[in-house]
Amino acid sequence: MNLQVELSKEDLVHYFKVIGEVDAFTAPVLKEKLISVQDTPGLQAEIDLSEVDYIDSTGLGIFIGFYKVLKEKEGYVKMTGVNARLKRLFEITGIDKIIDIEMEEGGNLDATV
Repeated sequence: MNLQVELSKEDLVHYFKVIGEVDAFTAPVLKEKLISVQDTPGLQAEIDLSEVDYIDSTGLGIFIGFYKVLKEKEGYVKMTGVNARLKRLFEITGIDKIIDIEMEEGGNLDATV
């Protein structure tokens, strides 16, 4: 499976559109995009996961690492377009307690992980 990460910027907010599955094989693509901007002080980032159905532990680690770097530099990260399955994953791992997560509107309610 391939992974695409599109980056756009509007004012001070960097928008990431992630498309595909985030696993050990595709995660380096995501990591490279996030690293390219993470050293910007006060960075505001929104990561759109509306076209992501699967994230493994490698992907979760990348999101946590990105969050930590942004937090150190007084930045902010938010994940948007999260379906019920990914939301359940974020709840199980506790990521929903540290990263702002916004569900997709009218999305799949199947929370089977």
